Amino acid sequence: MKFRWIAVAVAAIVVGAGMAVLAKAEEPQAAGGFDFANGEVVAGGLELPWGLDFLPDGSALVTQRDTAEILQLVPGQPAETVATIAEVVPGGEGGLLGLAVSPDYESDQLIYLYYTTAGDNRVGTVTLADPTPQPIITGIPKANIHNGGRVEFGPDGKLYVTTGDAANGDFSQDPESLGGKILRLEPDGSVPDDNPNPDSPVYTLGHRNVQGLAWTEAGDAYASELGQNTFDEVNRIEAGNNYGWPIVEGPGGEPEFADPIVTWPTSQASPSGAAIHGDTMFVAALRGARLWLVPLNGGEPEAVLQGDHGRLRTVEVGPDGWLWITTSNGGNDLVVRYPPE
Repeated sequence: MKFRWIAVAVAAIVVGAGMAVLAKAEEPQAAGGFDFANGEVVAGGLELPWGLDFLPDGSALVTQRDTAEILQLVPGQPAETVATIAEVVPGGEGGLLGLAVSPDYESDQLIYLYYTTAGDNRVGTVTLADPTPQPIITGIPKANIHNGGRVEFGPDGKLYVTTGDAANGDFSQDPESLGGKILRLEPDGSVPDDNPNPDSPVYTLGHRNVQGLAWTEAGDAYASELGQNTFDEVNRIEAGNNYGWPIVEGPGGEPEFADPIVTWPTSQASPSGAAIHGDTMFVAALRGARLWLVPLNGGEPEAVLQGDHGRLRTVEVGPDGWLWITTSNGGNDLVVRYPPE
């Protein structure tokens, strides 16, 4: 079944400070385990929210790319700015990007950030009591575009970092460059002994601009990747694989390169954040202005929320069981959430 939305206006009815109900004229529709006809606005009036993760108390932390602020969100309450990262130098697609809460937050209070400085992209840790970043990896190439930026803890307890090619495809195939890669680190920034090269944080290479990374319950990793003019991709991520950029865009059938499991025309996707729930991967589309549902057990991807919120940046399954999404329209952006069916 294809999920098609009738173009109707969304009515927002305030039900509490900082939260609204999104009402639609059509009948409720569920897909991938969530009810996309009964969403709630958790926060509005935001400026380019990017990273999203959750504290042990269930509240959400959200980065704003250009203001370099971290916001704390609780449904039904106004958004609160809890930190500003002074070292961030925003520009183009760079700024304060991905955010991951430490798996040991209750003991270490650490928040991991991917951010742009005057000279590079880097990952560092902060606490809400002291928002001065302590870098754990530096020297990731920066440019006006293709800065990557997602940070996620995998089920193995390692920190995964997605980087872009900084508009230089040569970086992607250079194993000595941190650009165009997925990196794998210990939480302190050191290199895990079981990396493909135990002297390098590079886990996979040959990427153009990865902004989404998620795992199944079985521990299989998948990433969403922005293509150039022809194909956006979803790839199954396996240690040491080369995904082909800039030699191949999309499926190339070359034995030395891993082919994507899904591709779209760039007009339909420009994929950013990703999450997995059950056997469905959710991919937030920027240019495509929709949420893609990719069945990982076979079948064709389907789209929901087409044009409802404009460009979508990040998608995460919250500890409340709801699907949280951030928009990226450059002003009056939203964090919305959708309940399980």
